Amino acid sequence: MEILRSIPELERLRGPLFLAIGVFDGVHRGHQAVISTSADHARATNGTPVVLTFDPHPEKVLRPERAPHLLTATQHKIALIRDLGVGNLLIINFDKQFAATEPEDFVAALVAHSKPLREICVGHEWSFGKNRRGNLELLKKLGAKSNFDVVGIPPVKISGAVVSSTAIRLAIEKGDFAKAAEMLGREYTILGTVAHGDNLGKKIGFPTANLSAHSEQFPPNGVYAAEARIDNERHRGVINLGVRPTISGGKSERVLEIHLFNFNREIYGQDVEVRFLRFLRPEKKFANVEALVEQIRQDVDQARKLFRS
Repeated sequence: MEILRSIPELERLRGPLFLAIGVFDGVHRGHQAVISTSADHARATNGTPVVLTFDPHPEKVLRPERAPHLLTATQHKIALIRDLGVGNLLIINFDKQFAATEPEDFVAALVAHSKPLREICVGHEWSFGKNRRGNLELLKKLGAKSNFDVVGIPPVKISGAVVSSTAIRLAIEKGDFAKAAEMLGREYTILGTVAHGDNLGKKIGFPTANLSAHSEQFPPNGVYAAEARIDNERHRGVINLGVRPTISGGKSERVLEIHLFNFNREIYGQDVEVRFLRFLRPEKKFANVEALVEQIRQDVDQARKLFRS
């Protein structure tokens, strides 16, 4: 997949261009409908499909105090869009200067650098431009003036509920992975980079990989049977998510760490994608490290039995 970083780079692509535009946090079933519709229309006319998205999430710039936890940080989003078979991805740096762009100017830039622009496909409630003044109605007016089509994808519903990133975040926050997976169209995963920890796991016989998870949405604290994907290989293990009350000394920062079975490679600095398979128990404080070690041993045994079954 070719990744572009500015609108003028669209000139390198063979026209006509079909743009699927959105934040696409989660790349859920609703987002997939936008992307697949655009790609289908491009294939039907021998055009070039392009997914256009933004980094960081606009809310982090416009309303940082209200910015949501992400379903997919940018690197994770790139991987998921690549898995959809998209050949071209344009990632626009969303900063205060870009946020001040008038919607007409944004569209004019897309038209000027596409050779030509044939279609823009968005979700039905997508808004864009300064003060979020742009919407589907304005986009259609601009399309009529500049001779490109506009497609607004209606909401996708699962069991009567509209699929949205907000609804998925709430499901994950509650630990309802089944509902999240139904709306995502895949199991919920977190992509994190392995960071250096305190090496306590190694000292007590259960080495762990500590993941820096790029502000992604966490499920409830606790211990989970889990699976990790490293270099396209899957490895089973146990995740501990929480504040590690037995050893943290009162610190409240949540830590995501995974102990992988029969794994002894050095993976510091690598990206690891983890999947929560089964909740085993809530996090708790133990009387001492010895009691914690015994509980970890039981957690590992329970997870291994689940995997065997």
